[in-house]
Amino acid sequence: MRVCYFDAFSGISGDMTVGALLDAGADGAALTHALDSLGTGAQFRIEKTKRRGIAGSKFHVDAGQAKAHRHLSHILRMIDGGDLSDRARANAKAVFQRLGEAEAKVHDTAIEKVHFHEVGAADSICDIVGACVALDLLNVDEVHVSAVNVGSGTVNTEHGLMPVPAPATAELLAGKPIYSRGPALELTTPTGAAIAATLAASFGPMPPMTLASAGYGAGDRDFPEHANVLRALIGEKTGASEATTVSVLEANIDDASPQVLGYAMERLLEAGALDVTLEPVLMKKSRPGQLLRVIAAPEQREQMAGVIFAETPTLGLRFYSAERRVRARGFTEVQTAHGPVRIKTSENGAFAPEYEDCRAAARAQNVPLRDVITAATIAFLKMDR
Repeated sequence: MRVCYFDAFSGISGDMTVGALLDAGADGAALTHALDSLGTGAQFRIEKTKRRGIAGSKFHVDAGQAKAHRHLSHILRMIDGGDLSDRARANAKAVFQRLGEAEAKVHDTAIEKVHFHEVGAADSICDIVGACVALDLLNVDEVHVSAVNVGSGTVNTEHGLMPVPAPATAELLAGKPIYSRGPALELTTPTGAAIAATLAASFGPMPPMTLASAGYGAGDRDFPEHANVLRALIGEKTGASEATTVSVLEANIDDASPQVLGYAMERLLEAGALDVTLEPVLMKKSRPGQLLRVIAAPEQREQMAGVIFAETPTLGLRFYSAERRVRARGFTEVQTAHGPVRIKTSENGAFAPEYEDCRAAARAQNVPLRDVITAATIAFLKMDR
C-alpha cells in the first residue's frame, strides 16, 4: 500500500499541500491539465524556492481579483465537469462536502445555504482539487497527518477579526491533535484543515513505511523561527502496523476492588489499548495500591482516558510519550487433532500458538491446554515454509 504522510509542523494550507506533492514527484503538467479542465480561468505557476534554507515548491494560482461566493452545489458541478480520475473527483467532492458541513455548523444554517466566501474562490477550488489530483498522480492509497500546528494570534476573515484557529478550521480539526508554536498568525487554513480532516486515515506519528520520496510545499512567508514548509513523505507501507510512538497513561489507585480493576483492564483492551498492566505499589501514607499503566496509539489517548475515568475511582492521570519498536508479524493457521489453531509469526522467524485459539480448542475437546499448544507447535514446525 502506498502512503503519504503530511508533517504539518508549520501548519497546512491548500497551496502548501499541492506544492509538497509536486515537490515529491507529482507530474506538474498533468496537474495543470486537470485544473484547466475545471474552467475557472485561473493560471498556474510552480516556483522552486527556499524557506529557512530548505528547498521546496511554491504552488501559485492567479485567479484575478474576483472573489466569487459559490454554493456547494455549484462547486460540485464544476468538479463533475472536470477531466479528473474517479478517485480524484470523489476525494475533491468529499473535501468540499466536509468543508460545507463545517461552515454550516459554524453559521448555524443549512449546508445548501452556505456561501463559501474565500474558499469558494477559484484559487481555493484549484488548491483542493489540485491536492486530490496530485495524490492520485502519486498513486497514494492512504493519507496520514501529524499533529497539526495551527498557529496563534488572529486572522482577518469575511466575518472580521477572529482568533486562530478560525471557526471553520477549529470545527474541521475537532478531535484531532493540534498545537500552537511559532509566529502569531494563522498557519493552518480551512482549506488545509478540510483536506487533512477528510482524507487522513489517522493523525499522529508517521506510519511504518519504506520511503520513496519527500517533498516540501512552501508557505507564503519565510519565518526566522522555522522553515515554513509542509513536508510530504511518500512510501510503501510496511508490515509493522503499530505506531512507533505511543502514549502512556498512568494512575496510582488505592481505593478500587480487584474486580473493578480487572473489569477496567478488559474495557481498555476492548477499546483498542496496545497493552494494559497493573503493578503493586506502596503509595503515600504507606497505603498499598496499584499502578495502572496503559499503552495506546497517540490518537487514542483521550478515548483511553475516558475509559479510565469512567471505570476507576482515580481523579487524575499522567500522560507521556514513548518510543516503541515492533517487528512485522502475521498469522498462519495450522490443523491439529484438536481443531484449527492460528500461529502468530514475526519477521525474524519467531512464532507462538495463539492463546485464545488454543484455549477454545482445549475447552471444546476437553483436553489439557498444554496438549493443544504442543500439537499446534509441532504442526507449524512440520509445515513447508
